[in-house]
Amino acid sequence: MKHFDETATREPLAFARLVPALHAAFAAEAHVPPRHVHSIETAGADKGTVLIMPAWSDAGFLGIKTINVFPGNSARGLPGLHATYVLYDAHTGVPLAMMDGNELTARRTAAASALGASFLARTDARRLLVLGSGRIARLLPAAHASVRPIDEVRVWNHRPDGAEALAAQWRAEGFNAQATPNLEAAVREADIVSCATLATSPLVCGEWLAPGSHLDLIGSFTPAMREADTRCFEDARTFIDTPEALQKAGELLDAIAAGTLRADAVQGTLAALCRGERSGRTDREERTVFKAVGSALEDLTAATLVWQHAGSPSP
Repeated sequence: MKHFDETATREPLAFARLVPALHAAFAAEAHVPPRHVHSIETAGADKGTVLIMPAWSDAGFLGIKTINVFPGNSARGLPGLHATYVLYDAHTGVPLAMMDGNELTARRTAAASALGASFLARTDARRLLVLGSGRIARLLPAAHASVRPIDEVRVWNHRPDGAEALAAQWRAEGFNAQATPNLEAAVREADIVSCATLATSPLVCGEWLAPGSHLDLIGSFTPAMREADTRCFEDARTFIDTPEALQKAGELLDAIAAGTLRADAVQGTLAALCRGERSGRTDREERTVFKAVGSALEDLTAATLVWQHAGSPSP
Protein backbone atom coordinates (compact mmCIF):
# COMPACT_ATOMS: atom_id res chain seq x y z
CA MET A 1 0.00 0.00 0.00
CA LYS A 2 1.37 3.41 -0.95
CA HIS A 3 1.48 6.32 1.45
CA PHE A 4 0.86 9.93 0.42
CA ASP A 5 1.84 12.48 3.05
CA GLU A 6 0.50 16.04 3.20
CA THR A 7 2.79 17.35 0.45
CA ALA A 8 2.22 14.40 -1.88
CA THR A 9 -1.54 14.67 -1.37
CA ARG A 10 -1.56 18.42 -2.01
CA GLU A 11 0.54 18.61 -5.17
CA PRO A 12 -1.94 17.04 -7.63
CA LEU A 13 -4.90 19.01 -6.25
CA ALA A 14 -4.45 22.46 -7.77
CA PHE A 15 -7.86 24.09 -8.02
CA ALA A 16 -7.57 24.56 -11.78
CA ARG A 17 -7.56 20.75 -11.94
CA LEU A 18 -9.69 19.77 -8.96
CA VAL A 19 -12.71 22.02 -9.63
CA PRO A 20 -13.26 20.64 -13.17
CA ALA A 21 -12.75 17.10 -11.84
CA LEU A 22 -15.51 17.66 -9.28
CA HIS A 23 -17.75 19.08 -12.01
CA ALA A 24 -17.28 15.89 -14.03
CA ALA A 25 -17.79 13.66 -10.98
CA PHE A 26 -21.07 15.29 -9.96
CA ALA A 27 -22.31 15.08 -13.54
CA ALA A 28 -21.55 11.34 -13.65
CA GLU A 29 -22.78 8.45 -11.55
CA ALA A 30 -21.21 7.17 -8.34
CA HIS A 31 -22.19 5.21 -5.26
CA VAL A 32 -22.29 7.36 -2.13
CA PRO A 33 -24.07 5.86 0.91
CA PRO A 34 -25.10 8.13 3.78
CA ARG A 35 -22.27 8.94 6.14
CA HIS A 36 -22.04 7.42 9.59
CA VAL A 37 -22.02 10.05 12.34
CA HIS A 38 -21.16 9.27 15.96
CA SER A 39 -20.77 11.53 18.99
CA ILE A 40 -17.65 10.93 21.03
CA GLU A 41 -17.68 11.71 24.74
CA THR A 42 -14.98 10.61 27.15
CA ALA A 43 -14.42 11.59 30.75
CA GLY A 44 -12.59 14.90 31.09
CA ALA A 45 -12.48 15.55 27.35
CA ASP A 46 -14.31 17.84 24.98
CA LYS A 47 -17.17 16.37 23.00
CA GLY A 48 -16.28 15.35 19.46
CA THR A 49 -17.84 13.85 16.37
CA VAL A 50 -16.53 11.08 14.13
CA LEU A 51 -17.74 10.76 10.54
CA ILE A 52 -17.19 7.70 8.36
CA MET A 53 -17.69 8.45 4.66
CA PRO A 54 -17.49 5.71 1.99
CA ALA A 55 -17.88 6.01 -1.80
CA TRP A 56 -17.02 3.93 -4.83
CA SER A 57 -17.11 4.35 -8.59
CA ASP A 58 -17.49 2.23 -11.68
CA ALA A 59 -13.90 3.22 -12.51
CA GLY A 60 -12.88 0.65 -9.89
CA PHE A 61 -11.97 2.79 -6.90
CA LEU A 62 -13.39 2.54 -3.38
CA GLY A 63 -12.53 5.10 -0.72
CA ILE A 64 -13.33 5.51 2.97
CA LYS A 65 -12.61 8.66 4.94
CA THR A 66 -12.66 8.87 8.71
CA ILE A 67 -12.84 12.42 10.04
CA ASN A 68 -12.74 13.47 13.69
CA VAL A 69 -14.20 16.87 14.56
CA PHE A 70 -13.35 18.42 17.93
CA PRO A 71 -14.31 22.13 18.00
CA GLY A 72 -12.66 22.59 21.41
CA ASN A 73 -9.24 21.98 19.86
CA SER A 74 -8.89 25.66 18.99
CA ALA A 75 -8.29 26.41 22.67
CA ARG A 76 -5.41 23.92 22.56
CA GLY A 77 -3.88 25.42 19.44
CA LEU A 78 -4.90 22.34 17.44
CA PRO A 79 -6.98 22.03 14.24
CA GLY A 80 -10.61 21.19 14.84
CA LEU A 81 -10.60 18.46 12.19
CA HIS A 82 -8.35 15.43 11.73
CA ALA A 83 -8.92 12.97 8.91
CA THR A 84 -7.44 9.92 7.21
CA TYR A 85 -8.31 8.48 3.82
CA VAL A 86 -7.83 4.96 2.49
CA LEU A 87 -8.20 4.16 -1.21
CA TYR A 88 -9.01 0.57 -2.25
CA ASP A 89 -9.44 -1.49 -5.38
CA ALA A 90 -13.25 -1.69 -5.66
CA HIS A 91 -13.05 -5.03 -7.48
CA THR A 92 -11.05 -6.87 -4.83
CA GLY A 93 -11.05 -4.71 -1.69
CA VAL A 94 -7.24 -4.60 -1.74
CA PRO A 95 -5.90 -1.42 -0.06
CA LEU A 96 -4.08 0.79 -2.55
CA ALA A 97 -3.10 3.90 -0.62
CA MET A 98 -3.29 5.87 2.60
CA MET A 99 -3.62 9.62 2.04
CA ASP A 100 -3.53 12.72 4.19
CA GLY A 101 -7.21 13.17 4.94
CA ASN A 102 -6.82 16.69 6.31
CA GLU A 103 -5.34 18.00 3.06
CA LEU A 104 -7.82 16.03 0.97
CA THR A 105 -10.78 17.35 2.97
CA ALA A 106 -9.66 20.97 2.92
CA ARG A 107 -8.92 21.09 -0.78
CA ARG A 108 -12.03 19.24 -1.94
CA THR A 109 -14.23 21.39 0.34
CA ALA A 110 -12.75 24.62 -1.01
CA ALA A 111 -13.05 23.28 -4.56
CA ALA A 112 -16.73 22.38 -4.05
CA SER A 113 -17.29 25.89 -2.70
CA ALA A 114 -15.74 27.33 -5.86
CA LEU A 115 -17.73 24.92 -8.04
CA GLY A 116 -20.96 26.19 -6.47
CA ALA A 117 -19.85 29.79 -7.01
CA SER A 118 -19.06 29.06 -10.66
CA PHE A 119 -22.81 28.56 -11.17
CA LEU A 120 -24.23 30.97 -8.58
CA ALA A 121 -21.94 33.98 -8.09
CA ARG A 122 -22.08 36.87 -10.55
CA THR A 123 -19.54 36.49 -13.32
CA ASP A 124 -17.93 39.79 -12.28
CA ALA A 125 -17.83 38.96 -8.54
CA ARG A 126 -14.50 40.25 -7.25
CA ARG A 127 -14.93 40.99 -3.52
CA LEU A 128 -14.65 37.87 -1.35
CA LEU A 129 -15.30 37.80 2.40
CA VAL A 130 -14.13 34.73 4.31
CA LEU A 131 -15.38 33.86 7.79
CA GLY A 132 -12.95 31.62 9.65
CA SER A 133 -9.20 31.16 9.71
CA GLY A 134 -8.77 27.39 9.70
CA ARG A 135 -7.34 25.01 7.12
CA ILE A 136 -10.32 25.26 4.75
CA ALA A 137 -10.75 29.02 5.10
CA ARG A 138 -7.11 29.54 4.11
CA LEU A 139 -7.73 27.95 0.72
CA LEU A 140 -10.88 29.85 -0.26
CA PRO A 141 -9.29 32.84 -2.07
CA ALA A 142 -7.25 30.56 -4.33
CA ALA A 143 -10.24 28.30 -4.95
CA HIS A 144 -12.64 31.13 -5.81
CA ALA A 145 -10.01 32.95 -7.87
CA SER A 146 -9.96 29.90 -10.13
CA VAL A 147 -13.59 30.58 -11.16
CA ARG A 148 -14.17 34.31 -10.53
CA PRO A 149 -12.02 37.50 -10.91
CA ILE A 150 -11.33 37.89 -7.19
CA ASP A 151 -9.17 40.95 -6.53
CA GLU A 152 -10.19 41.92 -2.99
CA VAL A 153 -10.31 39.57 -0.02
CA ARG A 154 -11.46 40.30 3.52
CA VAL A 155 -11.36 37.91 6.45
CA TRP A 156 -13.23 37.92 9.76
CA ASN A 157 -12.63 35.59 12.65
CA HIS A 158 -13.88 35.49 16.24
CA ARG A 159 -10.21 35.74 17.21
CA PRO A 160 -8.95 38.94 15.53
CA ASP A 161 -5.31 37.85 15.72
CA GLY A 162 -6.18 34.78 13.64
CA ALA A 163 -7.77 36.99 10.98
CA GLU A 164 -4.75 39.30 10.93
CA ALA A 165 -2.33 36.40 10.54
CA LEU A 166 -4.35 34.88 7.72
CA ALA A 167 -4.63 38.19 5.87
CA ALA A 168 -0.84 38.55 6.08
CA GLN A 169 -0.43 35.04 4.68
CA TRP A 170 -2.72 35.84 1.75
CA ARG A 171 -0.83 39.08 1.02
CA ALA A 172 2.35 37.02 0.86
CA GLU A 173 0.59 34.82 -1.70
CA GLY A 174 -0.24 37.86 -3.83
CA PHE A 175 -3.82 38.63 -2.75
CA ASN A 176 -5.10 42.08 -1.83
CA ALA A 177 -6.22 40.92 1.61
CA GLN A 178 -7.17 42.62 4.87
CA ALA A 179 -8.63 41.50 8.18
CA THR A 180 -11.89 43.16 9.20
CA PRO A 181 -13.27 43.58 12.73
CA ASN A 182 -16.66 44.80 11.45
CA LEU A 183 -18.51 41.74 10.19
CA GLU A 184 -21.71 43.52 9.25
CA ALA A 185 -19.96 46.15 7.11
CA ALA A 186 -17.84 43.49 5.41
CA VAL A 187 -20.88 41.35 4.55
CA ARG A 188 -22.73 44.35 3.12
CA GLU A 189 -19.81 45.11 0.78
CA ALA A 190 -19.02 41.56 -0.36
CA ASP A 191 -19.96 39.92 -3.66
CA ILE A 192 -19.28 36.47 -2.19
CA VAL A 193 -19.52 35.64 1.53
CA SER A 194 -17.93 32.29 2.30
CA CYS A 195 -18.30 30.77 5.78
CA ALA A 196 -15.91 28.04 6.87
CA THR A 197 -16.39 27.85 10.63
CA LEU A 198 -17.62 25.39 13.24
CA ALA A 199 -20.15 27.91 14.59
CA THR A 200 -23.20 26.77 16.51
CA SER A 201 -24.89 30.20 16.48
CA PRO A 202 -25.56 32.27 13.33
CA LEU A 203 -22.81 34.65 12.25
CA VAL A 204 -24.32 36.15 9.08
CA CYS A 205 -27.62 38.04 9.18
CA GLY A 206 -29.83 38.04 6.10
CA GLU A 207 -30.49 41.77 6.30
CA TRP A 208 -26.77 42.41 5.71
CA LEU A 209 -26.59 40.58 2.37
CA ALA A 210 -26.54 42.84 -0.67
CA PRO A 211 -28.68 42.27 -3.78
CA GLY A 212 -26.73 40.14 -6.23
CA SER A 213 -24.55 38.61 -3.53
CA HIS A 214 -23.73 34.94 -3.14
CA LEU A 215 -23.67 33.30 0.31
CA ASP A 216 -21.51 30.18 0.58
CA LEU A 217 -22.02 28.04 3.71
CA ILE A 218 -19.52 25.18 3.94
CA GLY A 219 -18.56 24.95 7.61
CA SER A 220 -21.52 23.42 9.42
CA PHE A 221 -22.57 19.82 8.83
CA THR A 222 -24.79 18.83 11.79
CA PRO A 223 -28.20 20.03 13.00
CA ALA A 224 -26.48 21.69 15.98
CA MET A 225 -24.23 23.84 13.80
CA ARG A 226 -25.20 26.99 11.91
CA GLU A 227 -23.40 29.91 10.28
CA ALA A 228 -26.35 31.95 8.94
CA ASP A 229 -29.66 33.13 10.35
CA THR A 230 -33.04 32.20 8.90
CA ARG A 231 -33.45 35.47 6.97
CA CYS A 232 -30.46 34.60 4.79
CA PHE A 233 -32.75 32.21 2.91
CA GLU A 234 -35.64 34.62 2.56
CA ASP A 235 -36.09 35.78 -1.05
CA ALA A 236 -32.94 33.90 -2.09
CA ARG A 237 -32.41 31.02 -4.51
CA THR A 238 -30.95 28.24 -2.39
CA PHE A 239 -28.91 25.29 -3.65
CA ILE A 240 -27.36 22.38 -1.74
CA ASP A 241 -24.46 20.07 -2.47
CA THR A 242 -26.42 16.85 -1.85
CA PRO A 243 -29.91 15.94 -0.55
CA GLU A 244 -28.28 15.00 2.75
CA ALA A 245 -27.94 18.72 3.52
CA LEU A 246 -31.67 18.90 4.20
CA GLN A 247 -31.24 16.47 7.09
CA LYS A 248 -27.84 17.63 8.39
CA ALA A 249 -27.57 21.41 8.04
CA GLY A 250 -28.66 23.41 11.07
CA GLU A 251 -29.20 26.55 8.96
CA LEU A 252 -31.61 24.79 6.61
CA LEU A 253 -33.51 23.11 9.43
CA ASP A 254 -33.88 26.43 11.23
CA ALA A 255 -35.04 28.24 8.09
CA ILE A 256 -37.59 25.53 7.27
CA ALA A 257 -38.94 25.67 10.85
CA ALA A 258 -39.14 29.47 10.65
CA GLY A 259 -40.90 29.41 7.29
CA THR A 260 -38.23 31.41 5.43
CA LEU A 261 -37.41 28.33 3.33
CA ARG A 262 -39.46 25.39 2.13
CA ALA A 263 -37.69 22.12 1.50
CA ASP A 264 -39.43 21.82 -1.86
CA ALA A 265 -38.26 25.34 -2.76
CA VAL A 266 -34.58 24.36 -2.71
CA GLN A 267 -33.52 24.91 -6.30
CA GLY A 268 -31.30 21.89 -6.76
CA THR A 269 -28.06 20.08 -5.98
CA LEU A 270 -24.54 20.31 -7.34
CA ALA A 271 -25.28 17.25 -9.46
CA ALA A 272 -28.32 18.95 -11.01
CA LEU A 273 -26.25 22.05 -11.76
CA CYS A 274 -23.37 20.05 -13.22
CA ARG A 275 -25.70 18.00 -15.42
CA GLY A 276 -27.48 21.11 -16.66
CA GLU A 277 -30.76 19.98 -15.12
CA ARG A 278 -31.05 23.23 -13.13
CA SER A 279 -29.97 26.72 -14.07
CA GLY A 280 -27.64 28.67 -11.81
CA ARG A 281 -27.77 32.45 -11.43
CA THR A 282 -30.46 33.98 -13.66
CA ASP A 283 -29.87 37.72 -13.13
CA ARG A 284 -27.49 40.19 -11.49
CA GLU A 285 -29.77 41.26 -8.66
CA GLU A 286 -30.92 37.93 -7.23
CA ARG A 287 -29.36 36.60 -4.05
CA THR A 288 -28.07 33.04 -4.08
CA VAL A 289 -27.16 30.63 -1.29
CA PHE A 290 -25.11 27.45 -1.51
CA LYS A 291 -25.22 25.13 1.49
CA ALA A 292 -22.79 22.21 1.59
CA VAL A 293 -22.31 19.48 4.18
CA GLY A 294 -19.69 17.62 2.14
CA SER A 295 -19.84 14.48 0.06
CA ALA A 296 -17.71 11.36 -0.02
CA LEU A 297 -17.84 11.70 -3.82
CA GLU A 298 -15.59 14.76 -3.48
CA ASP A 299 -13.08 12.80 -1.41
CA LEU A 300 -13.04 9.92 -3.87
CA THR A 301 -12.56 12.30 -6.80
CA ALA A 302 -9.64 14.04 -5.12
CA ALA A 303 -8.06 10.76 -4.01
CA THR A 304 -8.33 9.37 -7.53
CA LEU A 305 -6.48 12.44 -8.86
CA VAL A 306 -3.70 11.89 -6.33
CA TRP A 307 -3.43 8.22 -7.26
CA GLN A 308 -3.36 8.92 -10.99
CA HIS A 309 -0.87 11.77 -10.64
CA ALA A 310 1.58 9.31 -9.08
CA GLY A 311 1.41 7.20 -12.25
CA SER A 312 -0.23 4.35 -10.40
CA PRO A 313 -2.21 1.85 -12.49
CA SER A 314 -5.98 1.81 -12.44
CA PRO A 315 -7.64 -1.19 -10.77
